Amino acid sequence: MDIKVPQVGEAILEVTIAKWRKGEGDAIAKGDLLCELETDKITLELNAEVAGTLHIRVAEGETAAIGTVIADIREAQDGENSEIIPEVLDGEERAAQPESMASGAAETPALVRSEEPASYEAVKPAAAAEKKEQRPADSDPMSLKSDESGIRRRPLSPIRKRIAERLVAARQQTAMLTTFNEIDMQRLQALRERHRERFKERHGVRLGLVSFFVVAAVEALRDFQEVNAFIDGDDIVYHDHMNVGVAVGAEKGLVVPVLRNAERLHLWEVEKGIATFVEKITDNRLELADLEGGTFTITNGGVFGSLLSTPLLNFPQSAILGLHAVQQRPVARNGEIVIRPMMYVALSYDHRIIDGRGAVGFLKRIKELIEEPERMLLEV
Repeated sequence: MDIKVPQVGEAILEVTIAKWRKGEGDAIAKGDLLCELETDKITLELNAEVAGTLHIRVAEGETAAIGTVIADIREAQDGENSEIIPEVLDGEERAAQPESMASGAAETPALVRSEEPASYEAVKPAAAAEKKEQRPADSDPMSLKSDESGIRRRPLSPIRKRIAERLVAARQQTAMLTTFNEIDMQRLQALRERHRERFKERHGVRLGLVSFFVVAAVEALRDFQEVNAFIDGDDIVYHDHMNVGVAVGAEKGLVVPVLRNAERLHLWEVEKGIATFVEKITDNRLELADLEGGTFTITNGGVFGSLLSTPLLNFPQSAILGLHAVQQRPVARNGEIVIRPMMYVALSYDHRIIDGRGAVGFLKRIKELIEEPERMLLEV
């Protein structure tokens, strides 16, 4: 049976054989993981539809067009070859990088699950990790190659190339500027602490912090519509919907699943949406549709302890909100010095479409809503 590269999306014409999980001549059982395929947008896994002996036709590191035969499995029963296009594992695609990436530095994305921003943990697909087999480093064409001078080289993967292209585009094709503010997190933390258990009992998900920023961003976008727009040639394109991308750390890098029509979602629905994305990433079930259509992005360097940063735009979007670590700091309140949990926030924006007044106003609105979370929940 011929193993062909499956159709994975209209815009994807070829893939790279990132890793063969089974070797030439290996005995294959039905359902075994055969290989990982990588594009400039996603990574996906192929599993065997029949049992037999594997014969590889396309080596690791090489590219293959959609529909190309990359291997065949010779069945022990009759030795006959028939043609089959294997399904993507679990019928889904595993995302390693979206078309629209949160380029708040590829190295400092926002993560979305935990009790506090500073303790957010990257999502590492355990299921995929368990399936990986130990292979000699020199058998992997993507592994580091050394020479006598001690210099090591590693070819850029399609995904990393795409990341590089979009980061450069964000710099070269926009007039990017960043403005900052700081937020007193005390009232929000107290609110979460009071209602944490009841929220989980009623809705089945934990009450995090990022969901509050999603809701706050939606409210701010209502007042500053240019932040939810982008430039297309000589036109400014405004969105009537608010599709908020929330960056999540995955095994192979940053992914940015999109909460569609976030303006229609209650806080608990935002939390459930984020939890669903995290579960999909863990189980390698994230789809391309989950990653497309974002109009605004939230990213968080606080997971790595970042105190302050200037996130890069998620091009072609016009703005990105950067969250950072919560720290106890002395601040002035009513003429006295007190210690409060403070967070710096940053808004990077395209100055061609967003003026400084609008950017500062947007960030101030975020600050007001987070510092008075009751107003946000009551929509006042």
